[in-house]
Parts: sequence; structure tokens; C-alpha cells
Amino acid sequence: MSDQQRDAIGRAWDGVVATARRTAAEGLVVGTSGNVSARVGDTILVTPSGVPYDRLGPKDVVGVDPEGNRVLGELAPTSELPLHLAVYRNTDAAAVVHTHAVHATAVSTLVPEIPSVHYAAAMLGGPVRVAGYARYGTEELAANMLAALRDRTGCLLQNHGTVTYGATLDQAYDRTAQLEWLCRLWLAASSVPGRSPSLLSPEQLDDVQEALKGYGQPGRPD
Repeated sequence: MSDQQRDAIGRAWDGVVATARRTAAEGLVVGTSGNVSARVGDTILVTPSGVPYDRLGPKDVVGVDPEGNRVLGELAPTSELPLHLAVYRNTDAAAVVHTHAVHATAVSTLVPEIPSVHYAAAMLGGPVRVAGYARYGTEELAANMLAALRDRTGCLLQNHGTVTYGATLDQAYDRTAQLEWLCRLWLAASSVPGRSPSLLSPEQLDDVQEALKGYGQPGRPD
């Protein structure tokens, strides 16, 4: 490995650790639940299994190749490795964030798709789908997730949590936070007795997506 590659992997690992700690600090995961990864060339850096994020350091780096074979580190990769690998194999993702965010997980038990209560849905590619339940760490879960991610950059996993991806760790994390906020908003609006929240039409969401193209990569224009 060249010094340049080693430096790139070191910077990316620092980003993975910082993002993982951020998910815990902001209440999107509890303990060692959830996981984060980033791709550097043909190496995918992933959080290890069972290690609290505040204990991770440079020596704890874990890297695998696209087939899941460990190429860096001594620790075992996250049990959700099939989920991360599926995203990288089927999208242009450079980073993936998986959480057990409370509001998003609650919504995943209620509906097959998050109702379009806000134009933030357009920033994830359209109405956010819920992937059918399968046990964590399985290829079945990865396949269900890919179906839900079709033309989207985020989805819910039924009775489980969230998955988002992006061109950077910051973008993947921002999409996770936006997804949790969207779920929290719908739960709040739909809990008012005798009232149902108004929903945006597909045409209205399409209009937002067209407007977002003027901002480069999708994100909040305001």
C-alpha cells in the first residue's frame, strides 16, 4: 500500500469513527447498534462488531474488499456487512449510515411507505419506502433493502431502523437525520385526534425534485 493510499484510508477511517460517534451523540443509536462505512477505492471501511464508538481509534480500523473479505485490521466487521456491501455493489455510494433511530423505527412498524407530509421526502428521491422484515445480518435483509432503495437514497427497515447513503459521510449522515426528522413529523401530525395530516401529491414532490436540480447535489435549499 502506498503512502497516499494509507493516508486516504486513515482520513476515511477518522470520518467513519466521527460519524459513528455522532449517531450515538444525537440519539440515533444506543450502545453499539447501527453501523457506518465508507469506500476508499476497492476498500470498504466499516465499524467493527460490538465495540463502543467512544473506544474506537486508529488501531481499530476494519477494512474489507467488495466481496467482504477482511483486508485491514484484526476486529470482526459489523454483522450488517451484507447490507453495506449490497449498497456499494448496486449504487455509486461512497458512504453508508445505518441506525436504529427511534421515530423512524416506530414508523417502520406502521406503514409500507412514509406518508408525504413534507417536501423533505423529495431530497431522498421520493416517498421513502419500508423494506420488508428479515433478520439482521442476512442476505435477505440486504435484498429487501435494495428493493426499497430503488431510485432512492434512503429507506426504512421494517421493525429495525434506517439506511441512507451518499457521496460523502456528511451527506449520508444528513440524509439519516432528515429521515428521522420526517418520521418524527409524521408521527406528531398523525397523532392529533380527529385530524389527518395533509399530504403532498406526487406532482408536488416532482416539482421539488426539479427545483433541487438547481442546487447541485440534493439538499435543503433553505
